[in-house]
Amino acid sequence: MSRIDVLGVEFDPVDLRGAVERIVAFAGGCGPKFVITANVEMVMLARRTPEIRAILRRADLVVADGVGVVWGSRTLGRALPGRVPGIDLADRLCAEAARRGWRVYLLGGRPGVAAGAAARLAAGHPGLIVAGTAEGYFAAGSDADVIRAVRDAAPTLLLAGLGAPRQERWLARHLGVLGAPVVMGIGGAMDVWTGRARRAPRLWQSLGLEWCYRLTLEPRRFGRQLAIPHFMAVVYTERLRTIGRTHSP
Repeated sequence: MSRIDVLGVEFDPVDLRGAVERIVAFAGGCGPKFVITANVEMVMLARRTPEIRAILRRADLVVADGVGVVWGSRTLGRALPGRVPGIDLADRLCAEAARRGWRVYLLGGRPGVAAGAAARLAAGHPGLIVAGTAEGYFAAGSDADVIRAVRDAAPTLLLAGLGAPRQERWLARHLGVLGAPVVMGIGGAMDVWTGRARRAPRLWQSLGLEWCYRLTLEPRRFGRQLAIPHFMAVVYTERLRTIGRTHSP
């Protein structure tokens, strides 16, 4: 299945159900497999950061975590089937884990957050096996200890909530030694699962305005959200160039 290029980042043309199916296949095959949920911020970061571009190219599955990416793909004439919010994908994978007997490891958040998220997920998905948890506030010199803990837990699925792009950098750097068939970054999902952060109401989600709702709760994110109008401007510029090339004599 050919990927769809959105400003230099290649996305897999799958919806939420398709992403789950791909990851289920990953878990039953030869690992390790690296899943990235990329939003507009990630696309714009990749445009100016060769390291992030390389990580995205290396990933086994890249999905559109945000309506902006889907809009961009459609505007550029290469439509993605829909957004795949990372938190929804992670929750669906935990449901699959409970059904299939997968072991799940949660890495990230402040002290106690991963354990709290594990408890919430286990309550919501009876039978879920949480192989282990660890906080995300560890020093670079502690990487070996974290890796050892993950390997000893032998998870099928590692969900890392270290914040983007730190989680993508960390997972890419240690992918071959973590021992998990599937690894994925989940940003601040654990804070939402434990009630430390609020997700937008479903109406806002359906309108593609989660980013706006979050900005009202966290005004300090304004600087980061400037990536959205910048992204839109670059998409329109690329669209005009494409039209110009098409109509040139």
